[in-house]
Amino acid sequence: MTVLYDLLIVGGGPASFAAAIYGGRAGLAVHIVDEGAGGGQMALSPLVENYPGYESIMGLELTEKMMAHAMNYSTMETGYHVDEIITKDGLFLARGGNKEWKTRAVLLATGAEHRKLNIPGEIEFYGKGVSYCATCDGFFFKDRDVLVIGGGDSALSEARYLLSIGARVTVAHRRDEFRGEKANQDAFFKDGGKVLWNSQAVAFLGDQGLTAVRLKNTKSKDESTFSVHGAFVAIGYNPKNELAKKMGLDLDDEGYIPVDIYQRTEINRVYAAGDITGGLKQVVTAVGQGAKAAMSVYNDIKKMG
Repeated sequence: MTVLYDLLIVGGGPASFAAAIYGGRAGLAVHIVDEGAGGGQMALSPLVENYPGYESIMGLELTEKMMAHAMNYSTMETGYHVDEIITKDGLFLARGGNKEWKTRAVLLATGAEHRKLNIPGEIEFYGKGVSYCATCDGFFFKDRDVLVIGGGDSALSEARYLLSIGARVTVAHRRDEFRGEKANQDAFFKDGGKVLWNSQAVAFLGDQGLTAVRLKNTKSKDESTFSVHGAFVAIGYNPKNELAKKMGLDLDDEGYIPVDIYQRTEINRVYAAGDITGGLKQVVTAVGQGAKAAMSVYNDIKKMG
């Protein structure tokens, strides 16, 4: 017999954990379904240095702490991709991986995924020198030359982590100044990071594995070859909105889910929180949105009687 939940949360990042804690403490039966192992982008972050209470903490460690806290108030299944959510008899029925979940309300916290460069060699050399996660793959590049592609906080954090484990790091940025916060920039330079300004990656080169990146100067248009053992792409994120599309939710111009100040979407008793809503993609904002969403669920379910 299918269990009836008050709140089904799709996705297992910080917004989900906060919603589970607040929802569970309010007396809601909360269940999380995550296609990964939990944590989302937070788990892949080398260091989190702007979450109140922790001057510096590994993303995976913060994930473990949040997840353990949330499990006091909810249940969770990992490794299941929710393929569809339909309405049935005034409730929602979610399906995925030969399983079904029945719920009164749904919180979409599906997050975002690494944006690809879509240049020659990116697919061919993925896992053979090209990576999107320094925490996952940085170990292989100790005492080696790596290029981090990007110019925001994600790129700077990846670069700093790689420097900390002994890689020789250069950042290629298509502009002439970073977009990341000043503290992150200062730490990067203090750690010995180097920069190639006005440099855009146009191709990954190699044979059995990556050996170089072809760069184009965004001002002169001249091209050059930069020899590396590894390249880490950190150019932002795209929303994971496939489920939202299937449910018929309207999306904004960038593919994110619009919500009101209470995290409600246009569909009654469907909410969204975290990176999937766009805006500032930070752990602290995701946590706040998750808490708001849970309390909105509580108030809306109370009205159902």
